[in-house]
Amino acid sequence: MLMIASFSMYPKCGMIGVSHSNRRHFKSTIKEKWISTQFHAYNSFDNVIGSAYTNINNVVGRRFVYKASSEVLSERGKNVVTNGQLQNFSSSSYEAAMEKLSSLITRQRRGEKPPVANKLEKMSMYLKILGLEEDMNRLNIIHVAGTKGKGSTCIFCEAILRECGIRTGVFTSPHLIDVRERFRIDGIDISEDKFLEYFWDCWNKLEEKATEQLPMPPLFQFLTILSFKIFISEQVDAAVIEVGLGGTDDSTNVIKEPTVCGITSLGMDHTEILGDTLGQIASHKAGIFKPKVPAFTVPQLPEAMDVILERAKELMVPLEVTEPLDCKQLKGLKLRLSGDHQFYNAALAVSLSRCWLQRTGNWEKVCQNDSKLPDEFIRGLSTANFSGRAQIVRDSSLLSGNCDAELIFYLDGAHSPESMEACAKWFSNAVKGCKNPSHSSISVVNAEESSDYRPFEKSCRQILLFNCLDVRNPAILLPRLVNTCASSGTHFSRALFVPSMSKYTKVTSGASVISSDISGIDLSWQFNLQTIWEKIMHGKEMTTLVEKDFKIESKPMLPPHEFLYDNASNGGASHNYFPCSAVMPSLPLTIKWLRDGVKEHPSTRLQVLVTGSLHLVGDVLKLLKR
Repeated sequence: MLMIASFSMYPKCGMIGVSHSNRRHFKSTIKEKWISTQFHAYNSFDNVIGSAYTNINNVVGRRFVYKASSEVLSERGKNVVTNGQLQNFSSSSYEAAMEKLSSLITRQRRGEKPPVANKLEKMSMYLKILGLEEDMNRLNIIHVAGTKGKGSTCIFCEAILRECGIRTGVFTSPHLIDVRERFRIDGIDISEDKFLEYFWDCWNKLEEKATEQLPMPPLFQFLTILSFKIFISEQVDAAVIEVGLGGTDDSTNVIKEPTVCGITSLGMDHTEILGDTLGQIASHKAGIFKPKVPAFTVPQLPEAMDVILERAKELMVPLEVTEPLDCKQLKGLKLRLSGDHQFYNAALAVSLSRCWLQRTGNWEKVCQNDSKLPDEFIRGLSTANFSGRAQIVRDSSLLSGNCDAELIFYLDGAHSPESMEACAKWFSNAVKGCKNPSHSSISVVNAEESSDYRPFEKSCRQILLFNCLDVRNPAILLPRLVNTCASSGTHFSRALFVPSMSKYTKVTSGASVISSDISGIDLSWQFNLQTIWEKIMHGKEMTTLVEKDFKIESKPMLPPHEFLYDNASNGGASHNYFPCSAVMPSLPLTIKWLRDGVKEHPSTRLQVLVTGSLHLVGDVLKLLKR
């Protein structure tokens, strides 16, 4: 590590008490200091089960959560106790909550700078209405901002602290399939019942107090408030909070006294809001710094680092720059999150977690020696799980019967030039190591795990499934992806451009109905992406003009399955596909088309990279799980 400013601890003593046992098992006494307002019948106890399980939480005999060093399992009950009354929330109640959340989506265009006047002041008023303001400091918050990797860093922090016996809560965004993914308690998405209880409590109180001067908060503000409500009510010992956008004006910056702050790698993203220089972006990110509260960051470009250092100096913040983690420190294990960039995120998480443990008086109880990377830290780093980031999914629909077809999805929500390059490196390494998967398992695996399969005999084809928001610049993203893959010897035989299912005007759940109606869908953006792709492939504009305002009004056209397998050396353009690419009418039809294609050609393995948007990744995961 490179020390940037003199570092001294500013301990938040007395907040957490931890008892030690031979199993390195801890029970936080902070729970005894909280005033329970919701779960009078709630009882929490800790126990050790064998060598794997380290914690059991039991809610009045109806809900069990097991926390393991290698995985987290949960058995959800259908009932919760609220104010002494047994309540049962139906699925219709959950859909009603989604409708309420949808009503909070502002009507401004994606990428348009939102109004920020009095935003944090209003956030404080919302917290006061809910009676949460005084309890905020008890959360012992790790606050993380950045352009790339802030979500992964938060997940690493949560896993590390959980392995140390700390009760954790983590708030990340966006969600991929269900909004409950944003709120994790002890590594598990909050249950539907608990989500509904806390949601309606917040909604009803805020709606009752809503005025013209203080209306209901916009969606992300509400979800941020809800996260604080959940973590305070669930009596977590550590809350890991990911910034939504920027830092200075972000809803999460209502946090006044974090335990420690972190800034991940910075790059050019959301420039329409944060500014078009790295210095301006860094200024927003460093806006989460608080006076004399320790902070950590990763190596940055000079333009960004200068701004971060200046901000730290102004606030007397002890700032430290972490170097990437050395894989040798993992004692033979591997990071669960794939990609070389994750070694920077992991190192930052290690520093944040160590500082958190030191400032809360728990470091000596966790680490009995001078190890720079305790075993608990290694277990956390090797078991942290984050969907949609360097994730591999083998299509389960093809594993039944005697079907030999193989369709493998490589999912990564990269949407900035820097993250696209990291995605390309990961994908290239993953497909090189891909062997025949076992037909007995359809589990989601990490890229490195694929190297355990037997040597393959099939030919492989790499397919790109892509979409991005129109506020992104595909003329930068797509060449970065293609060139980085090509430098590693990976070449896409086809590219498919498809509209996402997700609507930015509606919050849906994993059980929400997927519409099959594609009439009137505007594919002009997808044709624009195709134009850019064909120019990259051939070095010139497409010779056939594509209808810029093409809308689906009749039966959708799909390329023949031979399109995936024939050589693209010749052939003219059809209405919606060229030799190297195609515009697909909908995502559900595309997934079905790919499945049918590999069934017809079982001797060829299709490796599909899904990237450009976390919304697209979430939509694909939703379809694959159905």
